[in-house]
Amino acid sequence: MPDFTALVERVGPAVVNVTTRQMAVATSGTGRPPSPGGGNDPWLEFFRRFMEPPGGGPGGSGGPGGPGPEPRGGGGMGSGFIIDAEGYILTNAHVVADADEVIVRMANSPTEYKARVVGSDRQTDIALLKIDGQNLPVAPLGGSRTLKAGEWVAAIGSPFGFANTITAGIVSATERVLPNENYVPFIQTDVAVNPGNSGGPLLDVNGQVVGINSQIYSRTGGYMGVSFAIPISVATEIAAQLRRDGQVTRGRLGVGIQALSPELARSFKFDGAARGALVTAVEPDGPAQKAGLQPGDIITRFNGQAVNNADVLPRLVASAPPGQSAGVDIWRGGSATSLKVTVGRMDGPAMHRELPASAPNAPPAGRLGLALVELPPIGRRALGVDYGLMVRDVGPPNAGAPLQPGDVIVAVNNQRFRSMDEFNKQVAAASPGSTLALLVRRGEV
Repeated sequence: MPDFTALVERVGPAVVNVTTRQMAVATSGTGRPPSPGGGNDPWLEFFRRFMEPPGGGPGGSGGPGGPGPEPRGGGGMGSGFIIDAEGYILTNAHVVADADEVIVRMANSPTEYKARVVGSDRQTDIALLKIDGQNLPVAPLGGSRTLKAGEWVAAIGSPFGFANTITAGIVSATERVLPNENYVPFIQTDVAVNPGNSGGPLLDVNGQVVGINSQIYSRTGGYMGVSFAIPISVATEIAAQLRRDGQVTRGRLGVGIQALSPELARSFKFDGAARGALVTAVEPDGPAQKAGLQPGDIITRFNGQAVNNADVLPRLVASAPPGQSAGVDIWRGGSATSLKVTVGRMDGPAMHRELPASAPNAPPAGRLGLALVELPPIGRRALGVDYGLMVRDVGPPNAGAPLQPGDVIVAVNNQRFRSMDEFNKQVAAASPGSTLALLVRRGEV
């Protein structure tokens, strides 16, 4: 078993307690902060960004006997760590979201500082703070790209207000994709983290920061053996932009994409198995359309980097500077080709759209086991499609298919349709037991 005593002595002084105060508290109506991503996906209920509410534990601001003044209307407590001797601190964006005042307390010390939020990026959940200080202790930054499952790691933070608490475990997995989290390949660990740990460092056995503790998977709101950290490589790239510009600039293509299953790959005569991202829609006059991308193309590489699955593409595109020319390798019509695209600028977070339906829910029916409704004109305009069918429910024989409610089907076997009747005829023409490739509008990059 590793000995973490030297690690605590070295890094512990650079880990800080972050307390926020705000005039009004926004909740989800359940007494808990809204789920990350703000969507209706039931899985999101179990992925929580964890922040200790005021008075939630010893040392919590505003609690009975706790130090510090009463928050004016609400607030919370998290953690952070100093990355620059002059007072720059990394933490989570959700720790300081909507705060009127941010107070930083040094580890095991009564010293407090008022912090300025230099910048905050909700898409990666990274925030950069600045306090007025000199010769402050600094947490050494390591490398997260070489981190492997099975390595020992430790977390330091303020769970339930207990400052400078260390817990340890192993890396369970790397590059985890969580619901509605497009830009972070999370590090999964079994390190015990709880409310108040949010924003604190995840450390390797050498005492170097490899991640920022951000989320837990929980049915109870507390630790259940699964926690997630933002890789420090992602955090430092975001922090550099925040320090320089006060905001983060991301690239965009203007395409809708979906995962490529082996069945879809075969239907497109693609020999790359399930590797790549299938283009389901192209924004009119967007960067992708100007470059010649089309629905049904399979993107296999972007800017020289392999797109091993659809989850990788949003991160690659977002990291490309707007205005830059990038190479896009695609599979189209049974052969490979390459295009050049001028990367656009993302004005806001890409997210799944909630669109109105033109008819009430119906039970799964038909050969595909799908309950479908026509996409109304307002939905067609929003997605830039001439016609589409929205999935309302999925049942046998496709209950286990990657389709989900809210998906919009725009083509069958790469053939567009203009009515429900045309769609039904295309499905009816398929032989029993055969595979149909449904072109579906879902995510956007």
